[in-house]
Amino acid sequence: MKFDTIAVQGAYNPAENRNAISVPIYQTTAYSFDTVEFAADLFDLKCAGDIYTRISNPTTQVLEERLAMLEGGVGSLVVSSGQSASLIAILNIAHAGDEIVASQNIYGGTLNLIGCTLEKTGIKTNFISSENPEDFEKAINEKTVCIFSEALTNPQISVADIETLANIAHRHNIPLIIDSTVATPYLLRPFEFGADIVVHSLTKYINSHGNSMGGAIIDSGNFDWSCSDKFKCITDKDPSYHDISYTETFGKAAYIVKARAQLLRDLGCCISPFNSYLALQGLETLSLRMQKQSDSALAVAKYLKQNKHVSKVFYPKLEGDKYYELAEKYLPKGAASLLSFIIDGDRAVATRFIENLKLLIHATNIGDTKTIVTYPALTTHRQLTKEQLEECGISESFIRLSIGLEDTEDIIEDISNALEKAFN
Repeated sequence: MKFDTIAVQGAYNPAENRNAISVPIYQTTAYSFDTVEFAADLFDLKCAGDIYTRISNPTTQVLEERLAMLEGGVGSLVVSSGQSASLIAILNIAHAGDEIVASQNIYGGTLNLIGCTLEKTGIKTNFISSENPEDFEKAINEKTVCIFSEALTNPQISVADIETLANIAHRHNIPLIIDSTVATPYLLRPFEFGADIVVHSLTKYINSHGNSMGGAIIDSGNFDWSCSDKFKCITDKDPSYHDISYTETFGKAAYIVKARAQLLRDLGCCISPFNSYLALQGLETLSLRMQKQSDSALAVAKYLKQNKHVSKVFYPKLEGDKYYELAEKYLPKGAASLLSFIIDGDRAVATRFIENLKLLIHATNIGDTKTIVTYPALTTHRQLTKEQLEECGISESFIRLSIGLEDTEDIIEDISNALEKAFN
């Protein structure tokens, strides 16, 4: 099956579900067991089946299988939010005393998660402010367990050189984890360039309607967890499952099975079946929306580039953008809906611009069908220090846009009117 067919019908057969053509919502917490032996086998991970919705659910399972098919992975785990996905993806292999190498130019929430919260657990993150691959490699030491980066960064819209980062990671026998929320599998499949684990915030483009939360981890199945003693948590025996070894028992799916059976079980950050259902609805139109929003975003970026009130535009598909060549390599169909720009004025001007918008919605979400404007310095990146904001390239004149499905001319007209009023 090709991409759109998988997005609409993948991993689901109506004949096996009382001929319902829409995936049913299994709004249940628990499941009955046919026999006592079957229940015991489920709890020992000896067979497949559902025990409790905190660990698995039939509605969510369709979503998980579809995402794995679209990304080209061996399996996936859907959780309650994008933050939960990033957390579990890292905690699945990192412990107190371990270190992570990560790009500084990532979403502010993730920056706080891995730079502050995880540090309290004894996991240190070495942030790289440059995009020089040599700087990533220099930061790797005997304690490093992974490289973490975003495919398309939020909000500066830089493009990660995934293939180069993957080669660096693999030279040091560690995996590359890519947050591909902004790109989605329609625009980019990181596994094709060597990434090992992909995470998504389903809340954004995959759901797209701003009505439910969700996150996903997809496992490529390509990383050899036995290549280093750093990953004994996957290769060695797990006492919580009668000394099972994930690599010996589940082979290429060892990482994603451990994430579900151990971390989702213990942390409990499961998605609701209804939210999985909504994500499935969004997934069906993903390619149509991503293409339309990418095309509109490029048109808006071109308009902003020639506007006298704008000093800088960040969008990798603009000719002359520093990431243009990387975007051509990794994102030939488009660079999604996210773009940022710097108004040629101060905080007061930026405030007037936002407050004079009539169509664009002032909020913090991205990937919605509606166009959203965000003021990162005062919202999404509010908890960062002045130094961190500077390293991220975020000033008080920095504005982020997530272009929706409205008519492109209407979006541009609203921006144009607001800019004129802001400077008058």
